[in-house]
Amino acid sequence: MKMIDFRSDTVSHPTPAMREAMYKADVGDDVYRDDPTTNRLEALAAEMTGKEAALFVPSGTMGNQLALMTHTRRGDEAIVSIHSHIFEHEVGAAAVLSALNLRPLSFENDVYDADLIEANIWSGDIHEPPTALICLENALANGRVVPLEEMKKIYAMAKKHGIPVHLDGARVFNAAASLGVDVKEIAACVDSLSCCLSKGLCAPIGAMLCGTKEFIERARKNRKMLGGGMRQTGILAAAGIIALTDMSKRLGEDHENARYLAGQLAKLPGVTVDPESVEINMVFAKLDWEKVSELSPWLEERGVIIRGSGPSFRFVTHYWITRDDIDRFIALLKEFIAA
Repeated sequence: MKMIDFRSDTVSHPTPAMREAMYKADVGDDVYRDDPTTNRLEALAAEMTGKEAALFVPSGTMGNQLALMTHTRRGDEAIVSIHSHIFEHEVGAAAVLSALNLRPLSFENDVYDADLIEANIWSGDIHEPPTALICLENALANGRVVPLEEMKKIYAMAKKHGIPVHLDGARVFNAAASLGVDVKEIAACVDSLSCCLSKGLCAPIGAMLCGTKEFIERARKNRKMLGGGMRQTGILAAAGIIALTDMSKRLGEDHENARYLAGQLAKLPGVTVDPESVEINMVFAKLDWEKVSELSPWLEERGVIIRGSGPSFRFVTHYWITRDDIDRFIALLKEFIAA
C-alpha cells in the first residue's frame, strides 16, 4: 500500500531520473574541487540565482549558519523574525558557532516590514552590539510569501545602513512560483541566500549557498571547519542538478494541489481553514473534532501520515502526493468523522 505523507515536503524522495543520474554521476574529490558534477551544480545554482558563485552544503541549516559566520564577527547582532527557522529551529547554532546575538522581531503574519526592521537597527553606541546582518525568509514557515516590493524596500534600506541581507530561501523556488517571478528577482534583493534541494525539489540531501565569489570562498573555508568537506559529492549533486533544472519548474502543481486540499477540507464539518491564505504548498487547518487526538494513528493504519495530535495541523503537498491521494485522504476524514 502506498503511504501518503502530508507531514512535510522534506519526506519527498528522489525521482527515478535522479536515481539514474546519481548512479551514473562523474565524481572526484570536492575538497580538491575536482568533482565535475558538483562543480556543474554550483555553477548552475549561481546562474539560476544571478549570483557570482554557489556552494553545495549538506543542509539548509548549514547554509544559513555558514552565512551568519561569513557575514559577521563575534559579538555582532543579526535581526531575524521571531518565527524564523534561524531563530526557532537551528538549535541556537548562531550563539555556539558564531558568537552571534540574534534580535528577534515580530511581524504581522510574519511578513517582514522594512520600517520595523530599520527602527531596530542599533545606533552604534558603545553599549550596543553592532547590527551586522538582516536575515529574511521567503517563503515563510507559515506558508505565506513576502511580496517582492517589500523585499526591495528592505534591501534598499539595508544598503543605506551598510548592512548585508541574507535570505533563508529553503523554499525560495516555491516563493518565486507563487509570485510568478524568476527566482533571480528574489535573489536580487539579498546579498546571500540558501535554498534547499531536499524539500519540494525531491533531492535526497543538500542545499545551496549563493553569493559573491569572495563571500563563497570564505564560506567554503567555514564549511570545511564545520566538517562539510564531503569528498565525492557528485553522487548527491547529480540529483541536485535535476532538482534545479526540472523539479523547480513544477512547484505550481503542488501549490494547486494545496489549494484543492484546502477547499476540500473547508467543506468538512468542524474544520477551520482559509483557502485564500494558501500561497505555496502548505495548508494550515484546525480540526475541532471530539476524537481528533486519535486521528493520526487511525490514519496511519490506513496509509496516510500526518503530523501532530491536534487540533491544529499542517498538511504539505509535494511531488509524491497526487490529486487522487488528496481525494483518498478526504474520504478517510469523512469516514473518521462518521465513526
